[in-house]
Amino acid sequence: MEVLTLYHGSSAVIAQPQFGLGRPYNDYGRGFYCTEHKELAREWACAQEGADGFANAYEFDPEGFSVLRLSDPAYSVLHWLALLLEHRIVDARTPVAIEGKKYLREHFPIPVESYDMVIGWRADDSYFTFARAFLRNDISLEQLTRAMRLGDLGEQVVLKSERAFRRIRFLGAEAVPAHVYYPRRLARDERARALYREEAQRQGIEGVYMRDILQGRAEDYAGL
Repeated sequence: MEVLTLYHGSSAVIAQPQFGLGRPYNDYGRGFYCTEHKELAREWACAQEGADGFANAYEFDPEGFSVLRLSDPAYSVLHWLALLLEHRIVDARTPVAIEGKKYLREHFPIPVESYDMVIGWRADDSYFTFARAFLRNDISLEQLTRAMRLGDLGEQVVLKSERAFRRIRFLGAEAVPAHVYYPRRLARDERARALYREEAQRQGIEGVYMRDILQGRAEDYAGL
């Protein structure tokens, strides 16, 4: 991989990311979450109306590092979902959701902590709605997969290991005005919700649902 320019949207300037900090219940666990897309980082920097932020820029050379790239053909949406279920708080109340959560974590695990860096989709609140709906048996695997591929998520790059933190180099920070980027953040969120509503309306008997997976048909669709 070539040298990457990474951006981190935040309410503060972060000149030296610290290993061991961050919330353990983020998508891929504790780590430093970045993106290669500056505009996306600007939106992430403005999480609240009227609160300006900063787009922090870094240089990172991944040479010699172990990288988990979830877009690799070896992984499916089910692997991504299993990672979310491993780290994020999911209110699984129905019998299907409870058993589904257990099944996915057991059958599609990825030892994410053994990697220096993870590159994969970002499951913000809007897209996490899709994951919960699939777990509840409300939408099919095909619908979930289509939403992930069509949605304007943007990939996130997560530094996981201590040596990865030692490799990142701060380039500077740019002030981000909330009056410009907070509305853009909301617009991206609304596009995601509109896509969810469209997919939810397509529910029918076709496709593979969580209940089907629990009945042992995993080999039919693990590559989706």
